[in-house]
Amino acid sequence: MKEHIVRGFRFDTYKAPELSVFDRLLEIFTDLLTHTSGDFDEAIDWLRMLDEEYQLTTPEYTIDDFIEDLKKKGYIREEIDSNGGNGIRLSAKMEQNIRKQALNQIFGNLGKSGNGNHKTNKSGTGDDTTGEFRNYNFGDPVEKISITESLKNAQVNNGIGDFYLTEDDLIVEDSIHQSQMSTVLMIDISHSMILYGEDRITPAKKVAMALAELITTRYPKDTLDIIVFGDDAWPVKIQELPYLQVGPYHTNTVAGLQLAMDILRRKRNTNKQIFMITDGKPSCVRQADGSYYMNSYGLDEYVVQKCYNMASQARRLHIPITTFMIAQDPYLQRFVSEFTEENQGKAFYTGLNGLGHMIFEDYETNRKKRIR
Repeated sequence: MKEHIVRGFRFDTYKAPELSVFDRLLEIFTDLLTHTSGDFDEAIDWLRMLDEEYQLTTPEYTIDDFIEDLKKKGYIREEIDSNGGNGIRLSAKMEQNIRKQALNQIFGNLGKSGNGNHKTNKSGTGDDTTGEFRNYNFGDPVEKISITESLKNAQVNNGIGDFYLTEDDLIVEDSIHQSQMSTVLMIDISHSMILYGEDRITPAKKVAMALAELITTRYPKDTLDIIVFGDDAWPVKIQELPYLQVGPYHTNTVAGLQLAMDILRRKRNTNKQIFMITDGKPSCVRQADGSYYMNSYGLDEYVVQKCYNMASQARRLHIPITTFMIAQDPYLQRFVSEFTEENQGKAFYTGLNGLGHMIFEDYETNRKKRIR
């Protein structure tokens, strides 16, 4: 009698793959670079302090060895600074590594999508089929024609004896429309983003880098523009995100919204949206003569009304605004609530820990519907 061996599943405690000293240090160092706004020397000083406390290195592999490997692997490069001395700058490879790590930290449960698109509930000319059939329309791809259904249709319409196939007999398998989204992410860099001993700008930067990496890898047909706003507003490139710093600025929300809408007007996509990360009240507007009207005490009615006007204008342009409000002050939440009602958008009152998850969820949700 033959002995049968029954094989099944065996479960065990998960053990993370063993990282080399370099990889372990790189992960920590990358995070430190985000906190130091890309300052290499400051990040290395922090790394040395952490090494003294937690013994991150070994006698065979020191922080100096780590720096040499960063150079060899192309993460950093030496350059002549303005004073004629040698300085260290981050390479494009390191900048991308910072964005990838931010993506893994915030959206770690995501898998990379192959086609880089997202489905809506509208039928169209996408890659994924719905299982339904419809009549052929001029412009439908030839490869979408169902030969079996078309031949069956021709037999029903024209008979078997004298068989022929016409355009009216053609049947195509319906597919799901692949939407495209144009997003502008607004980041508040006013002075309040580092007040009261709380670092709010670093989580905002991480979210921006993660969202940028998500869109470029998973939804390459989408567009993402990032702007910062303080006394004024200006666009920043994705490569600049690790180096963003808070300035001695007031909060000119109006300027940020104006720039965001100007950017989106030039986009051809039907779906457009604005994400705004802020922790404070609007306190500044620029006048027609170029001067600034500023008031940091309470909610200034003149500034607030300008914000409401911008929200209403965005609504008329079919651009929803989603506000991620970091502050918890009741009077600021009331302002955001009224601002959101004027735009018919959305608002989230969140702490820093849940910010990335909320933004990802909202981005995914918005892409599942046609925004008109």
